This record gives sequence, C-alpha cells and structure tokens, in this order.
Amino acid sequence: MGKPASLLQRLVARPEFGPFVLLVVEVVAFTARSPAFLSPGNVSNFLAFTPEIGMIALGMTLLMISGEFDLSVGSVFGFAPIVMWTFYNAQITSLEIGFLVSIAIAAIIGLANGMLVTRLKIPSFLVTLGMLLVVRGTALYITSGFPQRTWSAKSPLMTILVGEFSIGSLRIHTSLLWFILFAILLGYVLSQTKAGNWIQAAGGNPEAARARGVHVARTKVLLFILTAVISAYAGITSSIRVSAASPNAGTQYELEVIAMVVIGGTALAGGRGTIIGTVIGVLILRMMQNGIILIGVPGLAYNIFIGAIILFMMALHSGLERRHRAGT
Repeated sequence: MGKPASLLQRLVARPEFGPFVLLVVEVVAFTARSPAFLSPGNVSNFLAFTPEIGMIALGMTLLMISGEFDLSVGSVFGFAPIVMWTFYNAQITSLEIGFLVSIAIAAIIGLANGMLVTRLKIPSFLVTLGMLLVVRGTALYITSGFPQRTWSAKSPLMTILVGEFSIGSLRIHTSLLWFILFAILLGYVLSQTKAGNWIQAAGGNPEAARARGVHVARTKVLLFILTAVISAYAGITSSIRVSAASPNAGTQYELEVIAMVVIGGTALAGGRGTIIGTVIGVLILRMMQNGIILIGVPGLAYNIFIGAIILFMMALHSGLERRHRAGT
C-alpha cells in the first residue's frame, strides 16, 4: 500500500494549481513593470469589465464539463440587450418587462441548441456555430447595424444590475457581486449536489452515466439553457454599464470564454473542471488584457498572449495529469 499523498502533493495535483501559479506570476510581473497596475483606479477599471465575460465563463464551464460547447454565447450577449432596449425605446414594454422577455428568448435559444444536439445528435460545435450566425444576423437586421439608445432610461433595474458604490478608494459595480454570487452558487451545484455528479458523469462517460440512471440528454439541454440565459444577463449588464447596446457586442467572446475555461483546468473532452479554476482563468486573461496595455504593449498583441498561455497551460495540465496517474 503506497504512502498517502502529502498536502502539497494534493494541492499540486489539483487542476487549479497551475492557473493559480500563473496568476501570481502575472500580478508580480505587471506590478514590477508598472506600479500603477495595482493602483485603486486601475483595479476599479479592471473589476468593472471583468464580471460580464466572467459570468459567461461560469455557464460555459458546466457545459464543457458535460462534454459540449456553445459558440453562440457572444451573439446572445449582443442580442439580448438589443431586444430589451428595442422594446423599451419603442414603448412596447417597460425596461423590466423587456429584461424578462430578453431572458426568455435567450432560454429558447439555449433550448433550441440543446434539443438539436441531444435529439438530432448534431455536434454542438456545428449547432452553436449556426446559432451564432442566426442570432448575430437577427441583431444586425433589427438595428440595421446601429446601436440602440440606452441613456434615457431610468429604472431601479439598472441600479440592481450595475449600481456603483465605493469601498475606500475602490469603485465597485454590483455586477461584481452578482458574478461572485453566481460563482458560489454554481460551484456549490457542481461540487456538492447530485446535479453536479450528473454533469461530470455526462461528460466523463455518457454511456455509463445512462446505465446508472443519469438523464444525460436532459442535463445537457438544461446546461445549454443556463449558458444562454447567463450570457443574455451578462450582455444586458454590459449595455447598462457602457450606455450602449451594439449588435456587434460580444464578437469573439465565445473563443475568449472557452480559453478562460480551458486555462482554468476544465478538460476539453469533458468530465472534469472546477468553478474556482474558471474564476482564476477569467482573472488571468482579463489581467493580461489590462496589463499589457498598461506597460505599453499594443493591445492588438492580446491574442498572441492568449494563444501562448493556452499552449503553456495545456502542456502543464497534461504533465500534471500524467504525474497524478503515475502516483508521483
């Protein structure tokens, strides 16, 4: 019988360990190059735009653990606020009703994705790529390519979603609190409930999961709906914060979100991943985007850094996985 693993060995074996080390190195490196990186003003700016894409990454984490992808999240992010503000500006509904209608339409989009994947057995990559084009095209058609007016609205909903307050020198939006709440709730579901076990089983070994009574198809459909709804919520939050609802909002978010989830340790093949790892992945890429501009690197180089980090983290995760299986 082998010796029990030490606390350090167990920590190193966790999928979040590599991303956490990278996050620490990133903070130290950027702070050394530019002391303004951790200044209250810069941290406030960083925390303002991080929660929105972070929310999408949380939903994508559960979906990817179940073995599926959703490439339509960026288009839903841009489409949902277009629907809400179009209804409001045309005086069809109040802002609150428009919000609920947008969320309901997002749920229908997620349901359509899930049904096409599970009933017709079409790969989620193809289904959601098609949905991306349909949803983005609809947003452009509705608006003729122009942003919707958002600055004339006065509603308690805006304060609830993106209210602003201060903690010392830090300026905080309530969207950060919602992001933290979603992370806690989804983390609990994934790690402490039967539903979490179903999600992991659906991605790890679907046939064995079905044999044990797991409703694999139903689980995946619900995760597609969750991912679409949380993407819509994030898009509406963003439109209120920046006072603009553009039909092109969220372009390429799907790739950035998947990168965040993968960097956080979620297996591309499904069956394994954590919400904590994804939160770290979100921080890594958003800090990278903020930091490279702050130290004078052209913002257009951001994709180069994303690609390099993905390759590095995949190599690291692979190495740690082999060591873990070997018992070292």
